[in-house]
Amino acid sequence: MLVLLAAILLIVVLIVKVRVHAFLALMGACFVVGVGSGMPLTQIVASFEKGVGGTLGFLAAIIGLGSILGKMLEESGGAERIAQTLLDSLGRQRASWVMMLVGFIAGIPVFFEVGFVLLIPLIYVVARETRLNMLYLGVPLATSLMAVHCMLPPHPAAMAITGMLGADVGKVILYGLIVGLPTAVVAGPLWIKLACRSEAPSTQAAFLEERCEARASRELPGFGVTLFTILLPLLLMVGKTVALMGLRPGSGAFELVAFLGNPLTALSLAVLFAYWSLGLRRGLAMADLLKLTEKCFPPLASILLIIGAGGAFNGILIDSGIGKTLADSLAQLNMNPILLAWLVAGLMHFAVGSATVAMISAAGMVLPLLGAHPEYSPEIIVIAIGAGAIGWTHVTDSAFWVVKEYLGVSLADALKKFTAGTVLASLTALALTLLLSRLV
Repeated sequence: MLVLLAAILLIVVLIVKVRVHAFLALMGACFVVGVGSGMPLTQIVASFEKGVGGTLGFLAAIIGLGSILGKMLEESGGAERIAQTLLDSLGRQRASWVMMLVGFIAGIPVFFEVGFVLLIPLIYVVARETRLNMLYLGVPLATSLMAVHCMLPPHPAAMAITGMLGADVGKVILYGLIVGLPTAVVAGPLWIKLACRSEAPSTQAAFLEERCEARASRELPGFGVTLFTILLPLLLMVGKTVALMGLRPGSGAFELVAFLGNPLTALSLAVLFAYWSLGLRRGLAMADLLKLTEKCFPPLASILLIIGAGGAFNGILIDSGIGKTLADSLAQLNMNPILLAWLVAGLMHFAVGSATVAMISAAGMVLPLLGAHPEYSPEIIVIAIGAGAIGWTHVTDSAFWVVKEYLGVSLADALKKFTAGTVLASLTALALTLLLSRLV
């Protein structure tokens, strides 16, 4: 246990104080665990290789396909279309609710930072036209994006811990929607109505004059086809989970549904459909789609390396025997595994400032405990980890600075409105997860 504690402290110190990349920090922690637990040096390397390969073998293609889907949504103006349609339907007076819904829908295929930067011009326009406080619009968008980012596959961290814990992807998506949407409502429009005045401060007009640029009008894709493109992989994966309950294993229908609902197949079909619906149908050539696709992959290198090293850390915990020791020690605490998973993920996010690192690390520490608590499904534990990782998005997290700088608010306001909102989101998601665990 002391070896594990030393490894966790090493991760925190290297990332926060020394400013070492999370991949290298996790890699160093792997060797600390291996050497400290007495593993032969060659076995440490073998466990590291097996952990990286086992994790990325499942995830690499899925993350790549999800990135393509997000890029198509970004470049086509699909997110802008969804936002404009919802604003026209619900009215500008309900703009905080609209931004929460836009974040929840558009955030499914895109990373947090990409989604926020993609939609911030729309917040500027709405804020200038309605004279609403940008915090009143931006916090619901940000908390919604964060909830989806942490709890809903095909986001990389959520997908990674789904595989690590052996959970069913369709059930994780279904549970993530059940928990995530109310969480986004409570920590978004409801929270900001209490925490922030809707009227714009006197300094906002000058800020918007600097930031608002005249955007050339462009033809946007239709609302219906855009929404269907985003939701297609979720529909296929959740549909598989539901359909297999009524089909006979081994039958032709069973095999077909299982194939179509596999995350790799579902995302491949969604990308092909997006190439047509958001690309070819709107006049793009295959050469244009190739350029868009090539833009997707360079930013993925960092996240793939972090997830791979996280998988290696998990593998070495198991192979070294520390995983069993950890499970025995945690079992003596007699703590609800859902609460434990939430707490570990929250503490790691608070310390290292990365929801991805927090979720991967928490999964590795909680995994050995699942065997002693078969009454808790791995899908519920995945949601609990995601719920913990939402909270405490503060100065150690790049997402915090993205929100602060693009909204042009003070550090104190960002902490009071956005960070506090993520803490509320985490607590709300925990309560909903505990309730859901009693019903499923």
